[in-house]
Amino acid sequence: MKAVGYAQSPPDRDAGHLVDLDLPRPVPTGRDLLVRVEAVSINPVDTKQRGPVADANRLPRVLGFDAAGVVEAVGEDATLFRPGDPVFYAGAVDRQGSNAEFQLVDERIVARKPERLDFADAAALPLTAITAWETLFDRFRIQPDATERGTLLVIGAAGGVGSIATQLARQLTALTVIGTASRQETRDFALRNGCHHVIDHSRPMAPQIAELGFGSVDYVFALTHTPSHMEDIGALIRPFGDLCVIDSAALDLAPIRQKSVSLHFEFMFTRPLFQTADMIEQHRLLSEVSRLVDAGRLHSTRTRTLAPICAETVREGHRISETGATLGKLVIAGWPG
Repeated sequence: MKAVGYAQSPPDRDAGHLVDLDLPRPVPTGRDLLVRVEAVSINPVDTKQRGPVADANRLPRVLGFDAAGVVEAVGEDATLFRPGDPVFYAGAVDRQGSNAEFQLVDERIVARKPERLDFADAAALPLTAITAWETLFDRFRIQPDATERGTLLVIGAAGGVGSIATQLARQLTALTVIGTASRQETRDFALRNGCHHVIDHSRPMAPQIAELGFGSVDYVFALTHTPSHMEDIGALIRPFGDLCVIDSAALDLAPIRQKSVSLHFEFMFTRPLFQTADMIEQHRLLSEVSRLVDAGRLHSTRTRTLAPICAETVREGHRISETGATLGKLVIAGWPG
């Protein structure tokens, strides 16, 4: 089968090491599905996972997480899907990735693709939707469809996670959603995705929050350059508020300590990585996302598509992702003939 990755551990993290591979087609066992991949999307984690491999048993290595495709075969213990089902999912960080014609994935982290979306639009959603959903409803413990009022600040509202987090918050909560964006293009995109207000994270944010008439915000979902925003977050978040971060950079917690702010980390691969007892929650939440898309309440955040899925386009996708200026999600669809 065709795949994109590397067969030898590269000396560094350069995207140039990604090459076209010809690998054996895997066979599903247990609760695994064998999915014929039709489209994938690029996420920052793709580029962070690219690089030297300490364990030679992990070679060849195929990267990629988000995918949409069709179930080709199922393992003997799989009960949720059957061959021919169109599906979408975000994969697992410790398994071979989605940049391959066929991929093995545990059915407990897979859901049926929304009927109203094609494979390219569907591939843009899983990783970011899981990250946003787990933050809002697991980390912050907001109840979906509850009437609790409050304020949510999404720092980086026009990126992949931000653009679905704002939709979920607007559709499923009574919160006032404030996004941040630093360009007119990204500001407009954030507003289209559900933000009530948009402020500029390239300028001090606390005064802008005050100008909107809010003394503080209840929840902060920090998605970009979090260390540089910590002083501002400390000034604008309410005492006993909640902050969730997705990056692993060192944070100065002094600005939030005196307010007894609850700090949460969100890593959407935790459930599949540790095979948690509630791992099937990712199947359930993606199924709900699919239902909401088909009901017209959520939409894909795909803004750009490359083709076909091959080393050249995957390298280009990584390059674009590493600029840090992407709008929504970039998707790569189809395989070379």
